[in-house]
Amino acid sequence: MTELAVSVPDNLFGNLRKSPHELVKELRIAAAIHWYQQGLISMGRAAETAGMDRPRFLAELARRRIDVFVVDEEDLERELESV
Repeated sequence: MTELAVSVPDNLFGNLRKSPHELVKELRIAAAIHWYQQGLISMGRAAETAGMDRPRFLAELARRRIDVFVVDEEDLERELESV
């Protein structure tokens, strides 16, 4: 796995009430969710990026009230036209 160094303002830890370790975890989860919602990565890859297995990632999506299934509007329109 490749490591990245990310600079954040020092006061961010206090504002979010998170330790550096907690912030790293939160950033990984947020990035994974964002990329998954954009359809850029699969659910499996998103779970891996978040540092979780798929069931835990699904539970995290549910906890945050985020749709589990990402539906492309164009794909949905094509599906509905074929019915």
